[in-house]
Amino acid sequence: MEDKKFKVIIVEDVKLELKGTEEIFRHEIPNAEVIGTAMTESEFWTLIESGIPDLVLLDLGLGGSTTIGVDICRNIFKRYPGVHVLIFTGEILNEKLWVDVLNAGADGIILKTGELLTKTDVQAVMDGKKLVFNYPILEKIVDRFKQSVANDAKRQEAVISYDIDEYDERFLRHLALGYTKDMIANLKGMPFGVKSLEKRQNDLVNRLFPQGERIGVNATRLAVRALELRILDIDNLEADDE
Repeated sequence: MEDKKFKVIIVEDVKLELKGTEEIFRHEIPNAEVIGTAMTESEFWTLIESGIPDLVLLDLGLGGSTTIGVDICRNIFKRYPGVHVLIFTGEILNEKLWVDVLNAGADGIILKTGELLTKTDVQAVMDGKKLVFNYPILEKIVDRFKQSVANDAKRQEAVISYDIDEYDERFLRHLALGYTKDMIANLKGMPFGVKSLEKRQNDLVNRLFPQGERIGVNATRLAVRALELRILDIDNLEADDE
C-alpha cells in the first residue's frame, strides 16, 4: 500500500540547508509534495495563505532570531488547527528553546545532527503521533528522565532512612523558606507549639548529623542539611497556606 500523499512547506533561512532538505524529501519521502519554501517569516505567512499544507517543517532560527520559530509555531496552531509542525533545527544545545516550542504545540523536534530527517519520523507526525524526536534529542530526554527518577528515589530513601514524618518535612521546608519557629507554630496544619518545635529541631539535628557535627547547628544549617540529603526538594519549596 502506498503512503498517502501530503503537502509540505519548508521554512529554512540557509539556502544550502534548504536545498539539502528538499533533496531529502525528493529522494526519501516521495509521498510528500513540497508546495513551497520560505526563508523569512513574512514569506511563510504569504505562502500558507495561498495554500494550506498538511505539514510545516520549521527551522527555529530565522534571520538570527531563535524565538521567531516559536512564535510561528504558536500562530500556526491558532490560525490553522490541524496543520502539523515538525521542528528541524540546528539549535542543538538550546534546551530552553525546545521546551518553548513543544509548549507552543510542535509535534516533534528533529535535531540537525545524527540521522537527520527520516521518512519514519515524518510519517509518524503525519499519522498523528506526538513527541517525535530523533536520536540526539531522545538521548538527552532519557538522560534527564533517568536523573529525575534517581533524584526522586534518593528523596524517598532519605525520608525512610532518616525516619522523616510529614511534620518533620513541613517544619524543615518552612525553616528553609526563612520562617521562624513562632511563624511555623502558627501554620494551619501544625499542631505544635514553639517548645515542641524546639524539641523537634534538636531531634532532627541528632538524626541528620553524625555525632561529632551536632554542636552549634542552627535552624539554617539544619535546613541546608535537609536540602543536601534531598529530604527537601529545592524545586518544590512552597509554603503551606497559613
